[in-house]
Amino acid sequence: MAATSVVVLDRGNNTTCTINLHGATVVSWRVNNQEQLFVSKQAVFDGKKPIRGGIPFVFPQFGPWTFGPQHGFARIVRWSLEKAPERLASGDVEAIFSIMDNDFTRSMWNYPFRLTYRLILREKELHFNIAVYNPSKDLTFSFNMLLHTYFKVPDVRRCQITGLHGCTFIDKTRENTVYQEGRDVVTIGEWTDRIYQNTPQEHIITNVVSGRKMRIQKYNFPDTVIWNPWIDHAKDMGDFGDDEYPNMVCVEAGHVSSPVILLPGTAFEASQILQVM
Repeated sequence: MAATSVVVLDRGNNTTCTINLHGATVVSWRVNNQEQLFVSKQAVFDGKKPIRGGIPFVFPQFGPWTFGPQHGFARIVRWSLEKAPERLASGDVEAIFSIMDNDFTRSMWNYPFRLTYRLILREKELHFNIAVYNPSKDLTFSFNMLLHTYFKVPDVRRCQITGLHGCTFIDKTRENTVYQEGRDVVTIGEWTDRIYQNTPQEHIITNVVSGRKMRIQKYNFPDTVIWNPWIDHAKDMGDFGDDEYPNMVCVEAGHVSSPVILLPGTAFEASQILQVM
């Protein structure tokens, strides 16, 4: 992996965030030297495959795609570093990444677009600000978007996820049947792949690294995807260890159960804040 492929935000005090320009994938977030994100030991960094872990950027498609790769092209193209890491007056560090349409993207999705991704590393928080712009004079396009965050955990069976009670969810492990969540907190003890719909703006995951809590706050991301492949599906992935599933949970803020429809000359903005509590 060439050094130039990686951008590091360093706030001091062993608090850093590392972004691989392949997919603008956040591959590390350390708070006081404690890694918060899971990356598989078998992840491939060949500049072609999506990176297995961290925070892959899903756009413009969630899931299988007739016209291109699963979960779209954003996670497999090289992004531009629009603004190199810069320390703000607050002491926080900011960097901005971007992509726009090119021959490769138009071969799958024939629309002009521009996407900016702004990351701010704070003392115990990581902020994500996303904007998609439609520069066309006459074309409307629609898309899905999702931050496919892999949280590192000591044992997924001990995690609880708040903020899902009463929400409907599409259960992809049961032929996309729709259910309603009756539990106050969601726990994971089997293969789990669910799209929770119209979720509140905040979730808390308990028992992440060092037994702490992780707060997820989201804006303009109406869906929350919960995923763990468990042993059954860990074996199906060449870039994921058979025994790694207990050490990760994906809690993913997105706009996926219905598309964003973007009119000519307009923009869509969404954001997420991760906070170690």
